[in-house]
Amino acid sequence: MILKRWLVGLPLKTKEAAHERLSKRLALAVFSSDALSSVAYATEEILLVLTLAGTAMVGYSIPLSLSIIGLLIILTMSYRQIIFEYPEGGGAYIVGKSNLGEWPGLVAAAALMIDYVLTVAVSVAAGMAALTSAVPSLLPHREALCVAAILLVTVVNLRGVRESGQFFAVPTYIFIATIAAMLGVGVVQILFGHAVHIEPPPSITSTEPLTLFLLLRAFSSGCTALTGVEVISNGVSAFKKPEPKNAAFTMIGMAAILGTMFIGISAMAYYFGIVPKGDETVVSQIARATFGTGPLYFLVQASTMVILILAANSSFNGFPRLASILARDSYMPHQMSMMGDRLVFSNGVIILGVFSCLLIVLFNGDTHALIPLYAVGVFLSFTISQAGMVKRWLVKKGPHWEKKLLVNGIGAVTTAIATLIIASTKFAHGAWIVIVLIPLLITFFRAIRSHYKAVSEQVALSRGHRPPMPRRNIVVLPIGGVNRAVIRAVDYARSRSGDIRAVLVDVDPEETARVEIQWAQWGCGVPLTVLPSPYRSVLSSLLDYLEQVLQKDQECWVTVVIPEILPARWWQNILHNQRAFMLKGALLFKDRVILTDVPYHLTR
Repeated sequence: MILKRWLVGLPLKTKEAAHERLSKRLALAVFSSDALSSVAYATEEILLVLTLAGTAMVGYSIPLSLSIIGLLIILTMSYRQIIFEYPEGGGAYIVGKSNLGEWPGLVAAAALMIDYVLTVAVSVAAGMAALTSAVPSLLPHREALCVAAILLVTVVNLRGVRESGQFFAVPTYIFIATIAAMLGVGVVQILFGHAVHIEPPPSITSTEPLTLFLLLRAFSSGCTALTGVEVISNGVSAFKKPEPKNAAFTMIGMAAILGTMFIGISAMAYYFGIVPKGDETVVSQIARATFGTGPLYFLVQASTMVILILAANSSFNGFPRLASILARDSYMPHQMSMMGDRLVFSNGVIILGVFSCLLIVLFNGDTHALIPLYAVGVFLSFTISQAGMVKRWLVKKGPHWEKKLLVNGIGAVTTAIATLIIASTKFAHGAWIVIVLIPLLITFFRAIRSHYKAVSEQVALSRGHRPPMPRRNIVVLPIGGVNRAVIRAVDYARSRSGDIRAVLVDVDPEETARVEIQWAQWGCGVPLTVLPSPYRSVLSSLLDYLEQVLQKDQECWVTVVIPEILPARWWQNILHNQRAFMLKGALLFKDRVILTDVPYHLTR
């Protein structure tokens, strides 16, 4: 408990929830770190595909980057409308479910949840790639460093939304400032002819022809820059009042910063003729060309590493909130909707951390191995949310609905095309895993929903129900001897109404005789029944006796009062026979049997 308080902090009162809400400045750091950090690898992923057709093809990165910027603008306008229409949050799941039905909503939810896990893994892996670019000696320890980073972000998020926002705000704004400085200095150097001369990259032999499919594949890889733009719409309720207005403003600010940095990095990479290297990222090469190998270079690498690690924070806010909404609708365990001590959905935070660590271990912390799985889910959710909004405007109409319909209609068409491109071009490279996981996750959601529905039907009261008539209560007290723990249980049993019976299983005639003498003195008049046990099985004899009692009186309740000695130290439990524990386990699922445990605490 002391360790928990040190790591997580003191509990917060429910009434303090309003003080945990985020300002626009903190919200940008909390919700936008995923989208903003993607500029560190999005351009590199485009170039990795284009160089398959040879070094000369890298020029196509600029029009591809511009097309992705156009898609970003469409998404920003579309999600801005969703924010105002659904201020309670929930994003694609709520939009899809309320407008298109259960199945589209669950598809969106499954896709987003998979993408949130991938976001954490990809961001942290890319962050470690930035670190190992500056310090190559750390490359063999990449996997362990990734897991440690995820654990750090998990703990910080367990401390609360506001505190995590304050923790992440400074690194986020340092990253924005360093990238802006790198791009600004680079542009000035180019305009005034002071740019460092870059040796032409070694000619890369073409392994594939430049085809439309290759260009589409490069486009789909670059679309990783757009992952995370939906997080703000999922977390509108976390903003200070007025929530929709503040969320919409933050979304526009995030899109402007993201678009500027992305196209700037792509343009600088093109100007300097930079191609991907196995041991150095594209951003590292641009920073080296701009600042040399001085302090500013290492500042860029350090801020990039930190923002990529902290980008996972967007998922740590999005995943638990989405899980809580699904739990509210009975598609996830209800525990997911419960807030922890620090007014965060702690169960969702912990589960996300665990699955992200597993993904890092499975893929050895390799960014390029994880990227093909990335973006499929999020673009599928984009498409569902936009289609849902199209349906909503057609049904609801309202002021300026034609304009709103046009915005979301363009969003639906463009994201649908992008989803098909991403799924088809990345299918053989790992996207098939996500496509298989989505229906499995939906089956999981529906199984949980079915269970909760069955429980509700079985425990619900109908009009035909009447208050039950009082039943006879038989109190059974199993004993193995006469001691303070047993007498304490006798005292409790006598406070209950009903027929009280003490039961002793005869496994040792001499011991049984001795207990009978002691019971006559200490049993307080409670009759003692001795049960034969030919095979020395205490548990079987007790169960047979209780079954006989239940069969003899079909209308009675049987209350089993179990005296239990609890050791002072946890390790002392192994020195006891655990008979009480086994009895409770055996009786738990018996109808008309009520278990009452009377503990006796030892002091040493």
